[in-house]
Amino acid sequence: MNQDARPTISWAPGLHAPTGQRVDVSAYERYLGRWSRLFVPAVLAAAEVAAGDRVLDVAVGPGEAAAIALTRVGPMGLVVGVDISCDMLEAARARLHHNRLRLAAMDGQALAFPDSSFDRVVCQLGLMFFPDPVRGLAEFHRVLRKHGRAAVCVISTPERAPIWSVLAERLSHYLPDQREPLHLSFGLADPVQLGRMLGSVGFSDVRVSRERHDTTFESFDEYWCTIEQGVGSMPHAYRALPEVSRRAVRREVQAGLSRFETGGRLRMSLEMLIGAGRA
Repeated sequence: MNQDARPTISWAPGLHAPTGQRVDVSAYERYLGRWSRLFVPAVLAAAEVAAGDRVLDVAVGPGEAAAIALTRVGPMGLVVGVDISCDMLEAARARLHHNRLRLAAMDGQALAFPDSSFDRVVCQLGLMFFPDPVRGLAEFHRVLRKHGRAAVCVISTPERAPIWSVLAERLSHYLPDQREPLHLSFGLADPVQLGRMLGSVGFSDVRVSRERHDTTFESFDEYWCTIEQGVGSMPHAYRALPEVSRRAVRREVQAGLSRFETGGRLRMSLEMLIGAGRA
């Protein structure tokens, strides 16, 4: 590909879409949402969310974790969801109509809450996209009450998340200047590093566990539709390529995933890390 033909992509906050474009929340659901929700129960369990808790959901997105948290906290609890993307907040607001839910636009690295405001903090698939994840964790710790607990979910190593890593690697070949944002998904994939980060900001009783779910597509075409219609850095980067490069990426990703194909179906495991600590 000619260097001059490479598109330049400027990402809006949250990396869901290029600057100036709206987030297609239905596309987010096809690309990420349906897998994200599989891990939410384990995140809420790691945070020990219970009846009556005040829960902060950072990077709330369209509300996957908030929806389940609301069922856990009951009529005496409260769930507050914050996100840097206003489009995601609009989606959560449209989806969740609950008198125990509050939503606000906010940077997870600079939370506009007093110290010791919450019993629990959760962050589902957001921390690895923070410019400074340690600063974000420090904010989570600050707003927690004494003995409160936080839990974060991040994507594991590329080889344990082939559903996205094969695409990230092939796109980086065509967009080398975008390699860093294309691989941010795997930026916190080291469980030892994640545990140390939690401990470095004051969390105790730190635990990092691996959670895995299998994913199955009826065909490669079904999988590829989630890329063609998806939202986030990788699908948008793919769609920004010239048509000849898009065709090449598709062929190369299909070849890279062929080892997971049986009888035309794609069956892959997706692993995430869940890190938790007590304030």
